[in-house]
Amino acid sequence: MEVAEKNIPCNSVVGGNFEEVCSEKVIRFKPPLYKQRYQFVRDLVDRHEPKKVADLGCGDTKLLKLLKIYPCIQLLVGVDINEEKLHSNGHHLSPYLGEFVKPRDLDLTVTLYHGSVVERDSRLLGFDLITCIELIEHLNSDDLARFPEVVFGYLSPSMIVISTPNAEFNPLFPTVTLRDADHKFEWSRMEFQTWASRVADSYNYCVEFTGVGTPPAGFEHVGYCTQIGVFRKNSGKLAEPFVSQQHDQHVYKAVYTTSYPSLQQEKVLKFVLVGELLIQVERLRLRHQRMLREQEKELDPKPGDTDFSQAPHLLLGEVFTEAEKARIENSPQPFCEGEKFCIPLRRLLAYPKLHRLCVEEDRMRSLIADSVCLSNDGSAIVVDLHNSWDYWPEDN
Repeated sequence: MEVAEKNIPCNSVVGGNFEEVCSEKVIRFKPPLYKQRYQFVRDLVDRHEPKKVADLGCGDTKLLKLLKIYPCIQLLVGVDINEEKLHSNGHHLSPYLGEFVKPRDLDLTVTLYHGSVVERDSRLLGFDLITCIELIEHLNSDDLARFPEVVFGYLSPSMIVISTPNAEFNPLFPTVTLRDADHKFEWSRMEFQTWASRVADSYNYCVEFTGVGTPPAGFEHVGYCTQIGVFRKNSGKLAEPFVSQQHDQHVYKAVYTTSYPSLQQEKVLKFVLVGELLIQVERLRLRHQRMLREQEKELDPKPGDTDFSQAPHLLLGEVFTEAEKARIENSPQPFCEGEKFCIPLRRLLAYPKLHRLCVEEDRMRSLIADSVCLSNDGSAIVVDLHNSWDYWPEDN
């Protein structure tokens, strides 16, 4: 965080509410405060690995864009009252080309809904994490009263994160009363903690308080610029203000949805499997050629011959851990039948990039059968040992 002193329009400092020009100390956060809030959520995702995450009041979907990269998340939902924002930002959540080339292990669906956070929609039931980042201060008194009933009582996720401005920090900004023209209120730490603790008790949650945006030296007593409550559902008997009899209640309008390619999808798995197979088969074919040439050179050495024994990486093509080496060495060896080179499927599955796909030999055989040439018994891939494009510089 930096503190700078200069003449600037006050409305460029916080929320655009002010017109007069003042000479004040201006607080700038590094990283910017919104990035610190997002990083707080990302750290929670890292620690707890939720599968289903919803961001209420998702706005420009920046947080969703950051969260979609996490391999643990399989369903990512954003809800906002501003339909135009959702339409204009949905494309940011589409899969990139690289996510087709290197797909996720698990499926991911991303959906944006237009609607109010104080309406009940059954499609948000059963979530692991719901985030409400700088949301509640935009709610009027009636909506704020309904908010706990919907989010804590009806949706009842395993964890809820709520962030909101800390009003005690506001005197450090030039002539600030509220940080944004749309804010209906801004709470002190005591006000927020009193509200949050009452909500937690009512709906069988526990809550911990923290924040982001450290105050400047000498003002530690005002607390963080953004205060955060992390609510976790208590184990044991759950509160039952709303017994879920409304599982088909769909009030939100789906504005955007997309699904990401993953190894759980057979077409994607086949694409990745065949691609990795062809790469590994080519490495093994070239390695076998080198070994044959090395044997020839041992029988009839010539000046300038390459000593492959001094460069094992040329033979292996990859660097393996001891466990990987042991797995490979314990698998069936490639072999030649005339001018054909045969690589057992079990051998190929022992290599790390194929092993991590967790494909059984029988399934692998059925997936690749129409893409490669298999031996008569289907236990090995068969390729020509020599190709017309092979090039050996020492032959010249």
